[in-house]
Amino acid sequence: MPAASPVAAPARPAEPSPNAVKETTRPTLLIVDDELGLRQSLKLIFKNDYELLLADNGPLAIELAQKNKIDAAILDIRMENMSGIDVLQGLKAVDPHIEVIMLTAYETIDTIRQALRLGACDYLNKPFEMAAIKRAVANAMDRRSLSFEVKANSEKLKDLADELQNQRLDEAETRGRTEIYGSIIHDINNPLTIMSGLLQLINQRVGDKSSLEGADLENVKERLRGITKQVTSCIEISRRYLAIMRKDSDGLQRTPASDIIADVGDLLRVNPALKNHELTIAPVAKDVVLRIHGTDLIQILRNLTINALQATDAQHRVSVHNAIIPEPLNLDTLGDGPEERFINRDGFCNSSPLLALTVEDTGPGIAPENMKKLFSQAFTTHSSGHGIGLSIVHRLVARAEGAIHIRTKVGQGTKFTVYLPMW
Repeated sequence: MPAASPVAAPARPAEPSPNAVKETTRPTLLIVDDELGLRQSLKLIFKNDYELLLADNGPLAIELAQKNKIDAAILDIRMENMSGIDVLQGLKAVDPHIEVIMLTAYETIDTIRQALRLGACDYLNKPFEMAAIKRAVANAMDRRSLSFEVKANSEKLKDLADELQNQRLDEAETRGRTEIYGSIIHDINNPLTIMSGLLQLINQRVGDKSSLEGADLENVKERLRGITKQVTSCIEISRRYLAIMRKDSDGLQRTPASDIIADVGDLLRVNPALKNHELTIAPVAKDVVLRIHGTDLIQILRNLTINALQATDAQHRVSVHNAIIPEPLNLDTLGDGPEERFINRDGFCNSSPLLALTVEDTGPGIAPENMKKLFSQAFTTHSSGHGIGLSIVHRLVARAEGAIHIRTKVGQGTKFTVYLPMW
Protein backbone atom coordinates (compact mmCIF):
# COMPACT_ATOMS: atom_id res chain seq x y z
CA MET A 1 0.00 0.00 0.00
CA PRO A 2 1.55 3.41 -0.96
CA ALA A 3 2.12 6.01 1.76
CA ALA A 4 -0.83 8.36 2.18
CA SER A 5 -0.65 12.12 1.67
CA PRO A 6 0.01 14.23 4.80
CA VAL A 7 -3.12 16.27 4.06
CA ALA A 8 -5.60 15.48 6.82
CA ALA A 9 -8.94 13.95 5.91
CA PRO A 10 -12.03 14.45 8.06
CA ALA A 11 -11.31 12.59 11.27
CA ARG A 12 -13.48 9.68 12.34
CA PRO A 13 -14.55 9.95 15.96
CA ALA A 14 -12.34 8.16 18.44
CA GLU A 15 -13.61 5.77 21.04
CA PRO A 16 -14.97 8.19 23.65
CA SER A 17 -14.35 6.39 26.92
CA PRO A 18 -10.55 5.77 26.71
CA ASN A 19 -9.86 9.39 25.81
CA ALA A 20 -11.57 10.84 28.85
CA VAL A 21 -8.35 11.57 30.75
CA LYS A 22 -8.66 11.79 34.53
CA GLU A 23 -6.31 13.47 36.94
CA THR A 24 -3.62 10.86 37.61
CA THR A 25 0.03 10.39 38.34
CA ARG A 26 0.25 7.41 35.94
CA PRO A 27 2.09 7.96 32.64
CA THR A 28 -0.07 8.44 29.55
CA LEU A 29 0.23 6.17 26.51
CA LEU A 30 -1.23 7.18 23.14
CA ILE A 31 -2.21 4.32 20.79
CA VAL A 32 -2.62 5.30 17.13
CA ASP A 33 -3.76 2.70 14.56
CA ASP A 34 -6.56 2.60 12.02
CA GLU A 35 -7.29 -1.06 12.80
CA LEU A 36 -9.89 -1.40 15.55
CA GLY A 37 -8.72 -4.88 16.50
CA LEU A 38 -5.13 -3.78 17.16
CA ARG A 39 -6.27 -0.77 19.20
CA GLN A 40 -8.44 -2.96 21.39
CA SER A 41 -5.67 -5.53 21.83
CA LEU A 42 -3.19 -2.89 22.94
CA LYS A 43 -5.84 -1.41 25.24
CA LEU A 44 -6.22 -4.76 27.00
CA ILE A 45 -2.43 -5.13 27.35
CA PHE A 46 -1.78 -1.70 28.88
CA LYS A 47 -5.02 -0.65 30.64
CA ASN A 48 -3.69 -1.59 34.09
CA ASP A 49 -0.33 0.15 33.67
CA TYR A 50 -0.99 3.51 31.98
CA GLU A 51 -3.62 6.06 31.25
CA LEU A 52 -4.64 5.40 27.65
CA LEU A 53 -5.61 7.63 24.75
CA LEU A 54 -6.76 5.97 21.51
CA ALA A 55 -6.91 7.42 18.02
CA ASP A 56 -7.75 5.80 14.70
CA ASN A 57 -6.13 8.47 12.51
CA GLY A 58 -3.24 10.92 12.46
CA PRO A 59 -5.06 14.27 12.81
CA LEU A 60 -6.92 13.05 15.90
CA ALA A 61 -3.65 11.77 17.43
CA ILE A 62 -2.01 15.19 17.01
CA GLU A 63 -5.10 16.89 18.45
CA LEU A 64 -4.96 14.63 21.52
CA ALA A 65 -1.26 15.44 21.97
CA GLN A 66 -2.07 19.14 21.85
CA LYS A 67 -4.70 18.80 24.58
CA ASN A 68 -3.03 16.23 26.83
CA LYS A 69 0.38 15.45 28.29
CA ILE A 70 1.58 12.39 26.37
CA ASP A 71 4.53 10.40 27.68
CA ALA A 72 4.80 7.74 24.96
CA ALA A 73 2.96 6.67 21.82
CA ILE A 74 2.55 3.51 19.79
CA LEU A 75 2.15 4.49 16.18
CA ASP A 76 1.49 2.45 13.04
CA ILE A 77 3.69 3.52 10.14
CA ARG A 78 0.94 2.85 7.54
CA MET A 79 -2.47 4.42 8.00
CA GLU A 80 -5.04 5.86 5.67
CA ASN A 81 -5.10 9.60 4.95
CA MET A 82 -1.97 10.47 6.96
CA SER A 83 1.19 8.39 7.11
CA GLY A 84 2.79 7.35 10.38
CA ILE A 85 5.93 9.30 9.47
CA ASP A 86 3.85 12.50 9.18
CA VAL A 87 2.09 11.75 12.47
CA LEU A 88 5.49 11.18 14.11
CA GLN A 89 6.64 14.60 12.90
CA GLY A 90 3.39 16.16 14.15
CA LEU A 91 3.74 14.61 17.61
CA LYS A 92 7.37 15.73 17.89
CA ALA A 93 6.32 19.24 16.85
CA VAL A 94 3.85 19.33 19.75
CA ASP A 95 6.31 17.87 22.27
CA PRO A 96 9.78 16.73 21.18
CA HIS A 97 10.09 14.62 24.35
CA ILE A 98 7.24 12.23 23.47
CA GLU A 99 8.77 8.77 23.04
CA VAL A 100 7.34 7.05 19.96
CA ILE A 101 7.35 3.34 19.12
CA MET A 102 6.67 2.59 15.44
CA LEU A 103 4.76 -0.52 14.30
CA THR A 104 5.55 -1.87 10.86
CA ALA A 105 4.44 -4.85 8.79
CA TYR A 106 6.20 -4.50 5.45
CA GLU A 107 7.87 -1.10 5.37
CA THR A 108 11.29 -0.66 3.80
CA ILE A 109 14.50 -0.22 5.75
CA ASP A 110 14.65 3.38 4.47
CA THR A 111 11.27 4.15 6.04
CA ILE A 112 12.37 2.68 9.37
CA ARG A 113 15.59 4.68 9.22
CA GLN A 114 13.59 7.83 8.51
CA ALA A 115 11.38 7.16 11.55
CA LEU A 116 14.41 6.69 13.81
CA ARG A 117 16.05 9.79 12.36
CA LEU A 118 12.91 11.80 13.16
CA GLY A 119 13.04 10.73 16.80
CA ALA A 120 11.27 7.37 17.13
CA CYS A 121 12.84 5.46 20.00
CA ASP A 122 12.01 1.94 18.76
CA TYR A 123 10.14 -0.06 16.12
CA LEU A 124 8.44 -3.48 16.14
CA ASN A 125 7.38 -5.74 13.30
CA LYS A 126 3.80 -6.98 13.07
CA PRO A 127 2.80 -9.41 14.38
CA PHE A 128 4.62 -8.79 17.65
CA GLU A 129 4.78 -10.68 20.92
CA MET A 130 3.09 -9.20 23.98
CA ALA A 131 6.34 -9.32 25.96
CA ALA A 132 8.13 -7.42 23.23
CA ILE A 133 5.57 -4.59 23.07
CA LYS A 134 5.44 -4.33 26.87
CA ARG A 135 9.23 -4.18 27.05
CA ALA A 136 9.36 -1.51 24.31
CA VAL A 137 6.78 0.67 26.07
CA ALA A 138 8.50 0.25 29.45
CA ASN A 139 11.80 1.31 27.90
CA ALA A 140 10.10 4.30 26.29
CA MET A 141 8.61 5.37 29.63
CA ASP A 142 12.02 5.01 31.27
CA ARG A 143 13.54 7.22 28.56
CA ARG A 144 10.79 9.78 29.13
CA SER A 145 11.41 9.79 32.90
CA LEU A 146 15.15 10.03 32.35
CA SER A 147 14.76 12.95 29.96
CA PHE A 148 12.68 14.79 32.61
CA GLU A 149 15.33 14.11 35.24
CA VAL A 150 18.11 15.28 32.94
CA LYS A 151 16.16 18.41 32.07
CA ALA A 152 15.36 19.13 35.73
CA ASN A 153 18.95 18.58 36.79
CA SER A 154 20.23 20.72 33.93
CA GLU A 155 17.91 23.54 34.98
CA LYS A 156 19.05 23.20 38.60
CA LEU A 157 22.70 23.27 37.52
CA LYS A 158 22.06 26.31 35.34
CA ASP A 159 20.27 28.11 38.19
CA LEU A 160 23.14 27.25 40.52
CA ALA A 161 25.74 28.42 37.99
CA ASP A 162 23.80 31.67 37.47
CA GLU A 163 23.58 32.21 41.24
CA LEU A 164 27.28 31.56 41.70
CA GLN A 165 28.16 33.88 38.83
CA ASN A 166 25.92 36.62 40.21
CA GLN A 167 27.66 36.26 43.57
CA ARG A 168 30.99 36.48 41.79
CA LEU A 169 29.88 39.62 39.96
CA ASP A 170 28.57 41.12 43.22
CA GLU A 171 31.91 40.43 44.91
CA ALA A 172 33.90 41.88 42.00
CA GLU A 173 31.63 44.94 41.88
CA THR A 174 32.11 45.41 45.62
CA ARG A 175 35.89 45.09 45.21
CA GLY A 176 35.76 47.80 42.57
CA ARG A 177 33.78 50.08 44.84
CA THR A 178 36.22 49.39 47.67
CA GLU A 179 39.07 50.55 45.44
CA ILE A 180 37.11 53.68 44.58
CA TYR A 181 36.41 54.40 48.23
CA GLY A 182 40.07 53.71 48.95
CA SER A 183 40.93 56.54 46.58
CA ILE A 184 38.82 58.85 48.75
CA ILE A 185 41.03 58.02 51.73
CA HIS A 186 44.10 58.47 49.54
CA ASP A 187 42.90 61.87 48.25
CA ILE A 188 42.05 63.13 51.72
CA ASN A 189 45.22 61.69 53.23
CA ASN A 190 47.42 64.04 51.18
CA PRO A 191 45.98 67.31 52.57
CA LEU A 192 45.80 65.76 56.06
CA THR A 193 49.52 64.98 55.86
CA ILE A 194 50.24 68.57 54.78
CA MET A 195 48.12 69.95 57.63
CA SER A 196 49.93 67.75 60.12
CA GLY A 197 53.27 69.08 58.92
CA LEU A 198 52.10 72.71 59.06
CA LEU A 199 50.79 72.23 62.61
CA GLN A 200 54.18 70.86 63.67
CA LEU A 201 55.90 73.90 62.19
CA ILE A 202 53.50 76.21 64.03
CA ASN A 203 54.17 74.39 67.29
CA GLN A 204 57.92 74.76 66.74
CA ARG A 205 57.54 78.50 66.00
CA VAL A 206 55.20 79.17 68.93
CA GLY A 207 56.96 77.00 71.53
CA ASP A 208 56.53 78.48 75.00
CA LYS A 209 55.94 82.02 73.76
CA SER A 210 52.98 83.82 75.26
CA SER A 211 52.74 86.25 72.34
CA LEU A 212 53.88 86.51 68.72
CA GLU A 213 55.19 89.54 66.88
CA GLY A 214 56.94 90.37 63.65
CA ALA A 215 58.32 87.50 61.60
CA ASP A 216 57.03 84.85 63.98
CA LEU A 217 53.47 86.15 63.68
CA GLU A 218 53.65 86.33 59.85
CA ASN A 219 55.08 82.83 59.71
CA VAL A 220 52.24 81.41 61.81
CA LYS A 221 49.66 83.31 59.73
CA GLU A 222 51.13 81.84 56.54
CA ARG A 223 50.99 78.34 58.00
CA LEU A 224 47.39 78.86 59.10
CA ARG A 225 46.46 80.01 55.58
CA GLY A 226 48.02 76.79 54.29
CA ILE A 227 45.98 74.74 56.75
CA THR A 228 42.81 76.56 55.72
CA LYS A 229 43.55 75.76 52.09
CA GLN A 230 44.03 72.08 52.86
CA VAL A 231 40.85 71.97 54.97
CA THR A 232 38.97 73.46 52.02
CA SER A 233 40.49 70.79 49.78
CA CYS A 234 39.30 68.03 52.15
CA ILE A 235 35.80 69.49 52.15
CA GLU A 236 35.72 69.63 48.35
CA ILE A 237 36.94 66.03 48.07
CA SER A 238 34.38 64.75 50.58
CA ARG A 239 31.55 66.69 48.90
CA ARG A 240 32.53 65.35 45.48
CA TYR A 241 32.58 61.73 46.58
CA LEU A 242 29.49 62.05 48.73
CA ALA A 243 27.66 63.46 45.70
CA ILE A 244 28.82 60.44 43.72
CA MET A 245 27.58 57.96 46.34
CA ARG A 246 24.39 59.75 47.40
CA LYS A 247 21.07 58.60 45.99
CA ASP A 248 18.31 61.14 45.37
CA SER A 249 15.10 60.64 47.30
CA ASP A 250 13.30 59.40 44.15
CA GLY A 251 16.00 56.81 43.49
CA LEU A 252 17.26 58.55 40.34
CA GLN A 253 20.88 59.62 39.97
CA ARG A 254 22.28 62.96 38.88
CA THR A 255 26.01 62.50 38.28
CA PRO A 256 28.21 65.32 36.91
CA ALA A 257 30.25 63.60 34.19
CA SER A 258 33.17 66.06 34.44
CA ASP A 259 33.86 65.11 38.09
CA ILE A 260 33.80 61.40 37.23
CA ILE A 261 36.25 61.81 34.36
CA ALA A 262 38.62 63.67 36.69
CA ASP A 263 38.34 60.95 39.33
CA VAL A 264 38.93 58.20 36.76
CA GLY A 265 42.07 60.01 35.62
CA ASP A 266 43.34 60.16 39.21
CA LEU A 267 42.69 56.43 39.69
CA LEU A 268 44.35 55.34 36.45
CA ARG A 269 47.48 57.45 36.85
CA VAL A 270 48.59 55.16 39.69
CA ASN A 271 47.24 51.89 38.22
CA PRO A 272 49.88 49.23 37.40
CA ALA A 273 48.18 48.56 34.04
CA LEU A 274 49.39 51.94 32.77
CA LYS A 275 53.03 50.75 32.57
CA ASN A 276 54.69 52.59 29.69
CA HIS A 277 51.53 52.99 27.62
CA GLU A 278 50.19 56.38 26.54
CA LEU A 279 46.87 57.40 28.11
CA THR A 280 44.92 60.55 27.27
CA ILE A 281 41.60 61.51 28.85
CA ALA A 282 39.55 64.35 27.37
CA PRO A 283 37.49 66.48 29.79
CA VAL A 284 33.70 66.63 29.68
CA ALA A 285 31.67 69.82 29.58
CA LYS A 286 30.80 71.01 33.09
CA ASP A 287 27.04 71.01 32.47
CA VAL A 288 26.79 67.34 31.42
CA VAL A 289 24.78 65.42 34.05
CA LEU A 290 24.09 61.70 33.62
CA ARG A 291 21.39 59.35 34.92
CA ILE A 292 23.72 56.84 36.53
CA HIS A 293 25.24 56.20 39.94
CA GLY A 294 28.65 57.84 40.07
CA THR A 295 30.53 54.80 41.35
CA ASP A 296 28.94 52.70 38.59
CA LEU A 297 30.25 55.14 35.98
CA ILE A 298 33.73 55.11 37.53
CA GLN A 299 33.77 51.31 37.38
CA ILE A 300 32.58 51.27 33.76
CA LEU A 301 35.29 53.66 32.58
CA ARG A 302 37.96 52.16 34.82
CA ASN A 303 37.28 48.59 33.63
CA LEU A 304 37.13 49.55 29.96
CA THR A 305 40.33 51.61 30.19
CA ILE A 306 42.27 48.93 32.07
CA ASN A 307 41.02 46.38 29.53
CA ALA A 308 42.35 48.61 26.73
CA LEU A 309 45.68 49.13 28.51
CA GLN A 310 46.04 45.36 28.92
CA ALA A 311 45.19 44.63 25.28
CA THR A 312 48.89 44.02 24.67
CA ASP A 313 52.17 44.31 26.55
CA ALA A 314 53.62 46.22 23.60
CA GLN A 315 53.54 49.99 24.02
CA HIS A 316 50.33 51.43 22.58
CA ARG A 317 47.95 54.38 22.96
CA VAL A 318 44.64 54.49 24.83
CA SER A 319 42.33 57.50 24.67
CA VAL A 320 39.14 58.28 26.55
CA HIS A 321 36.98 60.88 24.83
CA ASN A 322 33.34 61.87 24.67
CA ALA A 323 30.64 63.50 22.56
CA ILE A 324 27.11 64.72 23.16
CA ILE A 325 24.58 63.04 20.83
CA PRO A 326 21.64 65.44 20.33
CA GLU A 327 19.35 62.93 18.58
CA PRO A 328 18.37 59.30 19.30
CA LEU A 329 20.65 56.72 17.70
CA ASN A 330 19.66 55.06 14.44
CA LEU A 331 19.95 51.50 15.73
CA ASP A 332 19.52 50.07 12.22
CA THR A 333 23.04 51.26 11.42
CA LEU A 334 24.55 49.48 14.44
CA GLY A 335 24.73 45.77 13.74
CA ASP A 336 26.30 42.61 15.10
CA GLY A 337 29.06 40.87 13.20
CA PRO A 338 32.70 39.74 13.30
CA GLU A 339 33.95 43.34 13.72
CA GLU A 340 31.01 45.05 15.43
CA ARG A 341 28.56 44.45 18.29
CA PHE A 342 25.77 46.46 19.92
CA ILE A 343 24.93 45.43 23.49
CA ASN A 344 21.65 45.95 25.42
CA ARG A 345 19.61 46.91 22.37
CA ASP A 346 16.30 45.93 24.01
CA GLY A 347 16.99 47.61 27.37
CA PHE A 348 18.49 50.80 25.90
CA CYS A 349 16.77 54.13 26.70
CA ASN A 350 17.41 55.67 23.28
CA SER A 351 16.19 59.19 24.05
CA SER A 352 18.09 62.40 23.42
CA PRO A 353 20.35 63.82 24.55
CA LEU A 354 22.89 61.05 25.04
CA LEU A 355 26.52 61.14 26.09
CA ALA A 356 28.86 58.87 24.16
CA LEU A 357 31.90 57.89 26.25
CA THR A 358 34.53 56.18 24.10
CA VAL A 359 37.57 54.16 25.19
CA GLU A 360 39.79 53.54 22.16
CA ASP A 361 43.10 51.71 21.84
CA THR A 362 45.69 51.00 19.16
CA GLY A 363 46.18 47.42 20.32
CA PRO A 364 45.88 44.18 18.34
CA GLY A 365 42.09 44.23 18.01
CA ILE A 366 39.68 41.40 18.83
CA ALA A 367 39.61 38.18 16.82
CA PRO A 368 36.22 37.50 15.13
CA GLU A 369 35.77 34.21 17.01
CA ASN A 370 35.98 36.13 20.33
CA MET A 371 33.49 38.88 19.50
CA LYS A 372 30.37 36.92 20.49
CA LYS A 373 32.04 35.73 23.73
CA LEU A 374 33.27 39.22 24.66
CA PHE A 375 30.80 39.87 27.50
CA SER A 376 30.36 36.23 28.46
CA GLN A 377 30.96 35.48 32.12
CA ALA A 378 34.59 34.68 32.91
CA PHE A 379 35.77 35.06 29.30
CA THR A 380 39.23 36.58 28.97
CA THR A 381 42.10 36.65 26.53
CA HIS A 382 44.57 37.78 29.22
CA SER A 383 46.52 35.00 30.88
CA SER A 384 46.62 36.93 34.16
CA GLY A 385 43.04 38.22 34.07
CA HIS A 386 39.91 36.78 35.69
CA GLY A 387 37.67 37.79 32.77
CA ILE A 388 35.00 39.52 34.83
CA GLY A 389 35.66 43.21 34.07
CA LEU A 390 33.56 43.36 30.90
CA SER A 391 30.75 41.36 32.54
CA ILE A 392 30.53 44.07 35.20
CA VAL A 393 30.56 46.78 32.52
CA HIS A 394 27.66 45.02 30.77
CA ARG A 395 25.75 44.75 34.04
CA LEU A 396 26.23 48.38 35.11
CA VAL A 397 25.45 49.82 31.68
CA ALA A 398 22.24 47.77 31.48
CA ARG A 399 21.30 48.96 34.99
CA ALA A 400 21.55 52.56 33.75
CA GLU A 401 19.50 51.74 30.60
CA GLY A 402 22.54 52.51 28.47
CA ALA A 403 24.13 50.61 25.60
CA ILE A 404 27.60 49.57 24.44
CA HIS A 405 28.89 49.62 20.88
CA ILE A 406 32.12 47.80 20.01
CA ARG A 407 34.07 48.25 16.81
CA THR A 408 37.32 46.38 16.20
CA LYS A 409 39.68 45.28 13.47
CA VAL A 410 42.47 42.79 13.90
CA GLY A 411 45.78 44.66 13.90
CA GLN A 412 44.11 48.08 14.10
CA GLY A 413 42.73 48.36 17.63
CA THR A 414 39.34 48.44 19.33
CA LYS A 415 36.80 51.11 20.22
CA PHE A 416 34.25 50.70 23.05
CA THR A 417 31.55 53.39 23.12
CA VAL A 418 29.10 53.57 26.04
CA TYR A 419 25.89 55.53 25.40
CA LEU A 420 24.23 56.90 28.54
CA PRO A 421 21.07 59.01 28.99
CA MET A 422 21.59 62.61 30.12
CA TRP A 423 19.35 64.74 32.28
